[in-house]
Formats: sequence, C-alpha cells, structure tokens
Amino acid sequence: MSDEPKTLEPAATRPVSTPEPPTPTPDGGRAARWALVLVPVGLVLAALNLRPAITSLGALLEEVSADLHMSGTVAGVLTSVPPLCFAAFGITAPRLARRFGPAAVVCAGMAAICAGLLLRPFATGTAAFLAASALALMGIAVSNVLMPVIVKRYFPDRIGSMTGLYSMALALGTSLAAALTVPMTDALGGDWRIGLGVWGALAALAVLPWLPLLRDRTGAARTERGAPAGGSAPAAGSAPVGGTVPAAAPRPMVRSRTAWALACFFGLQATGAYITMGWMPQIFRDAGVPASTAGVLLAVTMVMGVPLAFVIPRLATRMRNQAPIVIALGSCGLVGYTGLFLAPAGGAWAWAVLLGISNCAFPLALTMIGMRSRTGAGVVRLSAFAQSVGYLISIPGPLLVGVLYQHSGGWGVPIALMGGLMVPQMIVGSLAGRDRTIEDES
Repeated sequence: MSDEPKTLEPAATRPVSTPEPPTPTPDGGRAARWALVLVPVGLVLAALNLRPAITSLGALLEEVSADLHMSGTVAGVLTSVPPLCFAAFGITAPRLARRFGPAAVVCAGMAAICAGLLLRPFATGTAAFLAASALALMGIAVSNVLMPVIVKRYFPDRIGSMTGLYSMALALGTSLAAALTVPMTDALGGDWRIGLGVWGALAALAVLPWLPLLRDRTGAARTERGAPAGGSAPAAGSAPVGGTVPAAAPRPMVRSRTAWALACFFGLQATGAYITMGWMPQIFRDAGVPASTAGVLLAVTMVMGVPLAFVIPRLATRMRNQAPIVIALGSCGLVGYTGLFLAPAGGAWAWAVLLGISNCAFPLALTMIGMRSRTGAGVVRLSAFAQSVGYLISIPGPLLVGVLYQHSGGWGVPIALMGGLMVPQMIVGSLAGRDRTIEDES
C-alpha cells in the first residue's frame, strides 16, 4: 500500500462511473445475436396461435352448440370464457416470469394451447369442452401479457415495429382460423371436431423456437429489479456510494389514473373484439348469408389487422398523444355497427372492413402499454394490470349479447349495445393516450 496521502475530490466534481449497458441475454454478445434472431421468429409463431382457439370456434359455433346441446345463453357463456381465462390467468404472468423467465412461460403457454386444442375434439359434453378450452386459453393468457414484456426486453428501441410485427401475425392467425375452419372441416368430412383439432398442429410448431431460450432467466430478474428498459444506465450523479441503486417502492397500479384508463380502454376494445369473434358469423348467417361466406366475412374483419397492426404501432410511437388514433378507430366501429344494424346482409363486406379497422385498437393498446412506463418492471406490472382488469371488464359483453339475442328474438338490441360501447371506448382511450407514464404519477 502507498503511504502517500489521498486527495479527496469534492463530491460535485468526482466522476461517476457509468456501467456498460447489459447485453440482451445472459451469455453475452454471441448469445445476443442468435437470441435477437430467434425471438422475432418465436414472437410471430406465438402470435399466430393467440386467437385460432377462439375464431375457429366462432366459425363452427352453431354446429358445436347443436352437437353439445347448448342453449343461446350457454353459448354466450362459451364466448365469455376467453376473457374470463385471460383475466384469471394473465395476472399470474408477472410472478411466473420472475421465477422462470418470460421465454420459459411463453414456451409453456404454447404447450398449453397445443394440449387444449388437441383435447377439445374429444369432449363429449359442455363441461369437458369448456375445460379443454380453458387449458388452451390459459396458455394464451400468460402469453398475451408477456408479449409486450419480451418486446421491451429484447427490442427496447424498436417497440413500435416489433409490436407491429407480432400484432400483424396475431391478426393473420385470427383471420386464417376464421376463413379456413369451415372449408377445412368440409374437406375433412364435415366433422367439427376435426376442424377444431387441426389447429393444435400450429401450436405445436410454436413451441420450438422458445426451447433454446428457456435458460434466459437473467433478463427477467434484472427487469423486475427496476432497471430501465433496454438496460440504459442511470443518469450521471444518481449512483450512490457502493454502486448499487436502491429500488424505490413501486406505486400500486390501482392508484394510477393512466393504468386505469389503459385498463378500461383495453377492456372495452376486448369486449368488441370477442363479441365480433364469437357472434359475427352468426349475425351474418341469421341475415341469410351462407355459413362459408359468414366465415370469410369474419376473416375479412380479422385480416384488416394484418397491415394495420404493423402500421398503427409505428405511427403511435411517433406521436406524443395517441388520442387521434383512438378516435379514428372508434369512429369506424360506430359506422360499422350502424350498418350492421340497418343492412347486415346488403353491406356485409363494408361492415366487415370497418369493424376490422376498429378492432385494430388492440395493437394500439399493446403499444401504449409499452409506452406508458419507463422501465421493464413497469411494463410487466402495467401489462398484467391492464390486460387482467381489461379482460374482467370484457367478460359480460359476449354473455350479454347471447342473452339479449335469445330474449329479444333478433340482433337489433345486441348490435345497438355493441355500437354504444364505442363511445366510452373513445373517451378512456383518449385519456390513456396522453403523453405520460405511470412513473410520472408517483
């Protein structure tokens, strides 16, 4: 040791070492390169499987209901199961991600989807059918919540483009299931069980890209400690002596107005989406449209999200306030539901397009989740809160439509309800689109 006296620099001028940003994966540069190639593939395949379990059933709901002896109310319950499962299981995603890592949870989610879709055709009663559906929906629920988290984790500087990529794949999977289920069922002998079961093969394929990422648990731990998303270093002068940053207690989501606005927006857009996926083919069929054409019309609605789900998130990230997009999408929904009320068969293709544009509020909501927090930890918490509360809000919608349809004897009252919900959706969406983060409210 040197005996020379040490000169202490004033605290204001003492340099603060800035740590290197952590690599996206625990194995460093080489792992980062293959992970950054593999993750987009996994995101796309996972997103393709987040809706076929629902839209394939919507296309064959009449056949399934008849075979399993479901009433209109029970069928309404069936269309309410997806948001119920998303709310119940989605809230567990942050805890699972902390323990096992987000990639491992998504991998398990894809396996659950596969198992549920393969078991569902063997159901001989409503209870067994609901149980198999719930298994698939459980996998969808946790994957739904973790998609924005994984984007923020691996691509913090490309949130808009990567959210657009998997939202586009989600819309593509949704529309393919809606369009192909009926003709594929007819080609395979007309048995709805086969027509629903074949979608399990796509889910099995989605498991594969996530297997090499199972060991990547470091990112989840770092994110949950509150590191800035993307591994950005703390501001100069903010590091305390010893090089550790004490994590401030996070503000509860229930005390955040932004989180509640985003949750309500997510819930109302989910209400419209699941009513559309569950009941739209039946609305057209009751108006005299053939079953195969009704499935294609639902596919048109869903396929509108393929290009728009890529464009809207990129546009949203370039705007300080996303309210204009919220209002534009809601206005398309109002016009679409009005047309569906007045002339369901005569303008069927136009209403399908307009409602498809309106349903693109979903990728917008996902993008805003990534934008309304500065940290990866905040995104995890906000995503779980907004999606779980949002799906709870959406549960009564499809069920209420089924009850109103059965007791009113037509689609006038249910469609009026659907259109009326667009107004509060635009209001809370505009509030959620304001340029602020949940940390600003702390």
